[in-house]
Amino acid sequence: MTTTPSSRSCQSSSTSTAPRLWLKQPLAIFTGNQQDARGGLVVQGSTIVELIAADSQPTGPVDQIWDARRHVLLPGLINTHHHLYQTLTRAFPPALNKRLFPWLQTLYPVWARLQPQMLHAATQLGIAELLLSGCTTVADHHYLFPQALTEAIDIQVDAASSLGARLMLTRGSMSLGQEQGGLPPQTTVQDEDTILADSERVIKRYHQHGAGSQVQIALAPCSPFSVTPQLMKDSAALARQYGVRLHTHLAETLDEDAFCLRTLGKRPLDYLASVDWLGEDVWLAHGIHFNDEEVQELGRQRMGIAHCPSSNMILASGICRTRELEAAGVHVGLAVDGSASNDGSNMIAEVRQALLINRLRYQADEVTHLDALRWATQGSARVLGRDDIGELAAGKQADVACFTLDELRFSGAHDPLAALVICGAQQADAVMVGGQWRVQQGQLLDLDVTALRQRHQQQARLIAQAS
Repeated sequence: MTTTPSSRSCQSSSTSTAPRLWLKQPLAIFTGNQQDARGGLVVQGSTIVELIAADSQPTGPVDQIWDARRHVLLPGLINTHHHLYQTLTRAFPPALNKRLFPWLQTLYPVWARLQPQMLHAATQLGIAELLLSGCTTVADHHYLFPQALTEAIDIQVDAASSLGARLMLTRGSMSLGQEQGGLPPQTTVQDEDTILADSERVIKRYHQHGAGSQVQIALAPCSPFSVTPQLMKDSAALARQYGVRLHTHLAETLDEDAFCLRTLGKRPLDYLASVDWLGEDVWLAHGIHFNDEEVQELGRQRMGIAHCPSSNMILASGICRTRELEAAGVHVGLAVDGSASNDGSNMIAEVRQALLINRLRYQADEVTHLDALRWATQGSARVLGRDDIGELAAGKQADVACFTLDELRFSGAHDPLAALVICGAQQADAVMVGGQWRVQQGQLLDLDVTALRQRHQQQARLIAQAS
């Protein structure tokens, strides 16, 4: 099985001898930092070395020029929360039109049948979709470890190795099955010693520190209703011992609030405080149903929220309080969530959804297309604790998504950045990760998409057969 170098620092591969590539004179560019880069940017090795102002030239010689006059350039989009295995159960009839808890109870027995080859195909397909949508960093929350799938993180690292996207793989966990009052069936839970031992193993084996990291690991008990308080505490202690981040679902639905009050005697955020889970190394998926006091506490702790617009709409969970959270000091990023509650893996489409759903909570001049782009780039980078990605600037990683406006949907558009979001871009024309092209002319490089889709569809049929 292909592995990734473990916890040694992963430094930039840029050197003074690497070729200099000028992405020249884009149609429009969103840097995420308001710098003038209308003349484009220069990439050397894995990093951006220079932004070019309008009507200017690079300060030094360049070896190659990539004509960007047809392209809108963005920092590579960053997906802060996903469940890649769920690409196998999209539009699954028994789970349609259900609220979160019944939806989970319907799907858990199906997901309990996950096999290694299923997860491998699902991981590849989801990451491929994301890359094609301009996404260069993928955070995946995998918490299902049935007996046939005890090395799920290893499988995901192997599946992703040929695609080139950056990964934040969270070693999830569930220890409370239905016999202990939890939602998951017993076949999907593990004992806590096993969970902690494997968590330590994958951190040591795969986590990379430092700028340019390609694979990082976080610890991610699934939710307050699927693990014990002791596992929450032990996971936090282990993560902080090794300097990795913590992640979980929280405040997604009102049912979850009621469950926590009934079974734990606390609201979800108070419960996190009781198990040592407040801090700037923690990010939470959804974060919809926080009251005013909780919003302020999240801000004081400098925590992160993965805002999941499409999933929240499909499950009718509610609308995240993005403006109040950011005003309090919370980092807000964007996420597609799992492909059984979205049911796709398209980050540029999620940017548009983020704009639209926030217009239902706020006025039209209070949340703009630039806010939605910022959440998907700089905001998401901060949620994941990274300062080397999420914007286009000298010294940052050369993660760049390039879109054209050549489709009928864009005809008549006057502001290219606004058009990208409001007119509904669906796919990037070119995508670069760490200075390496991973998508060109709308096609993934070095991947047979037809063969992958056939293999994935076969695995999807297999997992559904016993339903």
